[in-house]
Amino acid sequence: MQRYRFDISYDGTDYRGWQIQPNAMTVQERIEKALCEITGEAAKLHGSGRTDQGVHARRQVAHADLSSRVAARGLKKGLNALLPGDIRILGVARAADSFHARRSAVGKEYRYFIWNAELVPPFIRRYRTHVRDRLDAGAMAEAAALLVGRHDFAAFTANPNRPVESTVRDVRKLTITKRGSEIVVSAAADGFLYKMVRSLAGLLIRVGEGGEAVTEARAILESRTRTARVPTAPPEGLFLWNVRY
Repeated sequence: MQRYRFDISYDGTDYRGWQIQPNAMTVQERIEKALCEITGEAAKLHGSGRTDQGVHARRQVAHADLSSRVAARGLKKGLNALLPGDIRILGVARAADSFHARRSAVGKEYRYFIWNAELVPPFIRRYRTHVRDRLDAGAMAEAAALLVGRHDFAAFTANPNRPVESTVRDVRKLTITKRGSEIVVSAAADGFLYKMVRSLAGLLIRVGEGGEAVTEARAILESRTRTARVPTAPPEGLFLWNVRY
């Protein structure tokens, strides 16, 4: 068997997330079907992590094992010819047997995009969360700084309906950038819990709106309890930005 690494970009709007599931089209299923059409093998694609319905990926990483040695360049070309335009294979390369798209990852970065104005331009509406009321980006940045570091982020996750060994994560970066009407929440960590980035964004939006004081961000973190004070922000603003190995 030869292991291949795939670097993938996709618009998640029309998919029920990355992970294969019954009675719903997913990104993983689309790629696996195209891979089978090219190679004749029912190979399983292993992603670096799951993205939810409506969430996008600038760069997702996956691997698959194939019994036949296929030229990586031809595989990339063939997959892009078969896949719809909202999924693109950025690169294909042979990988060592020890490489694992999820277990070998040492960090991930997500970016959450907010359009803070009365109207959102129609051509970016699928890729920005629209917040009409003015947000205080400075307060959001102060609150974000209180959440950086190695902490128990139980207050910022949802029940994934699967066992989780630990809710402790090392958030290495959580920043706010404002350019005109656009506000970007950038989060980098050794890993993320289920809906953790959307939960962080949800709280920071509340702080920006004045619904929570800046200092409450740390109090909520230390409570280690998920409550309605931490809303899950909508999916369309979220991008899996990069995976580090």
